[in-house]
Formats: sequence, structure tokens, C-alpha cells
Amino acid sequence: MTTINLADRTVDLGEWAAATPNAADEFAAAVREWLEDNLVGEFAELRGRGGPGSEHEFFAERLEWDRHLAAAGWTCLGWPVAHGGRGATIEQRIIFHQEYARANAPARVNHLGEELLGPTLIEYGTPAQQERFLPGIVNVTELWAQGYSEPGAGSDLAGVATSAVLDGDEWKINGQKIWTSLAHLSQWAFVIARTEKGSQRHKGLSFLLVPLDQPGITIRPIQQITGTSEFNEVFFDDARTEADLIVGEPGDGWKVAMGLLQFERGVSTLGQQVGFRRELENIIDIARSNGSIDDPSIAERLRRAKVGLTVMEANARRTLAGDIVSEAGAASVTKLLWANWHRDLGELAVAVVGAPSLIGPAATTEGRANDIADPEHVELDEWQRLLLFTRADTIYGGSNEVQRNIIAERVLGLPREARA
Repeated sequence: MTTINLADRTVDLGEWAAATPNAADEFAAAVREWLEDNLVGEFAELRGRGGPGSEHEFFAERLEWDRHLAAAGWTCLGWPVAHGGRGATIEQRIIFHQEYARANAPARVNHLGEELLGPTLIEYGTPAQQERFLPGIVNVTELWAQGYSEPGAGSDLAGVATSAVLDGDEWKINGQKIWTSLAHLSQWAFVIARTEKGSQRHKGLSFLLVPLDQPGITIRPIQQITGTSEFNEVFFDDARTEADLIVGEPGDGWKVAMGLLQFERGVSTLGQQVGFRRELENIIDIARSNGSIDDPSIAERLRRAKVGLTVMEANARRTLAGDIVSEAGAASVTKLLWANWHRDLGELAVAVVGAPSLIGPAATTEGRANDIADPEHVELDEWQRLLLFTRADTIYGGSNEVQRNIIAERVLGLPREARA
């Protein structure tokens, strides 16, 4: 059987796949074997840790895990080899995410850099920007936050009011961002700001790369209903960034931001769906063990959840294959499907568990060294946390209302919603 040293980071996996019989099976086996060999010792307790709603869990240890992945060449698989990636095919990237999820490996801490900003810099950035920032993403030495949403705009990205003006050889930035995930643990943020005074909507926006550790930036964690804090408010008061740390030309921010959103809803969604399937299977097991599956309404909801998950998986594969009617609407359809399905799964989980889901354990400070914001809070069980945090699924990353407007106006050609 043909073999490949998958720890050799100079290998172009796409070229290897084209020349190797049974490449997909070999690659899947290599991923499984590496995860089995490495999710041991100090990393064994990280299985299933982290992710939305649980980012407070073992963050420092998961950061070390990400760096361990990087040292073995398992980060930025789909990036070109010239930019520090592996040149992996879409099929290989799907395989990696699926095997990673099946192994119950810990949630990654570098998602925004690896899956969003990195591909955006490869597509739109200058050679100097690529040379400066891509290695830190590959090696997980610099973490990134996303400065999009604002209190007065929410998911309406074109409504941002944060401003940036050139002051000598620097941009001077003023304004506020909100729901900025993990900003308090990141070194940099990519920020959409209005750089043309008097411009409106998607005109006059620019995409800036901004260091977070400076006097002009204040970061305040927001305590969520789950008791933890992974979102933040970020205030810019004459914050600074170098003039050449703009991706694209001034005024290109909308184009760059939309390009980034296409990367956001890419192959990693299939790995996400493997995690969803595990959650659903665990809920079915509980329903069987406590007898709630004999309730016709519960059984019907479980069946609908299984059908919905199958639809999501089929849609994700169709989208990745390019077999879609509208690129503009594909990301919005994907977001609506998984966000609503996952929210409903949280409600189904507590319905299956029944009355015990209403009881929380006593408040505890045990393990608080691993808590991001270190708040006094009640530790929720898995299903309570799922119910509460999935309320946010339909809001972050573009609310349901905004996604439906995109589909209606850009895909179906319906009249635009009335705006002030």
C-alpha cells in the first residue's frame, strides 16, 4: 500500500491524492491513527471539551493541543503549501473534520484565524500581510477575534458606525463592537470600520487588522445566561493600527467581509454536524433508558430531528460541491438550517430528560481556574447548557431575520424590506 508521512508539512495532499489509489481511505486511517495516538496523557481529559457555550473549559490546555496539532502539520490543511498549509482537497478536509469530531477531540481555539482570516488574507491580502500574519495562524501563536457586530447594527453589517480615519501613517479608530467572541484572549482583531465620512450602508467600509493590546482598546466580557463569558464588548477610543494593515483598498471592506463569510460556512460545518449527530444519539439513548421514547410526541420529535440532520448533511455536501442555485443564498440557507435545528435539539433534550432537567447542581467554584471569565456561577449539565446556549445560535453569525432577508431579496428577488 502506498504510504505518506502526513507529519511532513511540505507535502501537498492534493497532489498526493491525485497520484495515490485509495487515497481517501488512507488519509482517513492516518487521521484516526494520529488522534488515537495523541489524545492520551495530558490531552486525554480534553475529549469533548470546549466549543460554543463551553469555551471556558480548559482553554489554556486546548491552546496547547492546537499547538500540538500545528507541530504535527494538522492545522490549515486546505491552505496552499506556499502559505504554510497542506494543499488538502475538499474531500480530505471533510474527512479530517469528520474524524476529528468522531474522536470527540477538543474544540479548536484557532477557528477564526484558521478558517476565516487566513483564507481571506490568502485571497485579498498583500504579500507583506501574508508573510506577517499567516505563520502565526498556522503555528497558533496569535489568536484572532472578529470585530463585526455593533450595538446599533447587530447582524446588519452594512449598518456599522465604528469609524477609522488616516492620521499620518496610522488609522485612528473610534467606536464599539459587541458579541466579539474570545476578544479577551486574542492578540488581534479584524475589524470592519467606516473609512469614508458620510458614506452609508455597504459603501465606504474597510477591513482593518487591529492589535488588541493597546491603551485605546477596552474589552469587557459579557456574562451569558449560562453564567460564563465568551462574548465581549470592545471599545475603540482613538485606537491605532498601521496604515498598511488594511485588507484590500479603502472602501473594499464589504467585498472582503462577504468573502470571509463564505469561508465561515465551509467544510468545518460537516465536522460540526458529526458533533450534532453525537448529541442526538446521546439524547435517543437517554429516551430509551428512561422510557420517554414511548411517548408518541417525543418519538415523533426524535424522528424529525434525525430527518433534519440528514437534510443538513445533504445540503452541506451539495453546497461544497457547488451544486447550488445561488452562492449568495447558500451560506444563509446553511446557517438557518443548523441554527434552528440545534435550538430545537436543546428543547428536545430537556423534554427527554424530563423534570431532572429543571434542577441545577449547587453553585461551585471547583475548576474555576479553567473558567475564562472566572464568574460565580452554577455549573450546568450538558443538556441544560445546550438548551440555554442554543438560543444564541439563531442570533450570532447573522440572525435568522437577516438570513431570511438575504434569501428573499438576493435569491428570490422579492421587494426589499422597508428601511428607515
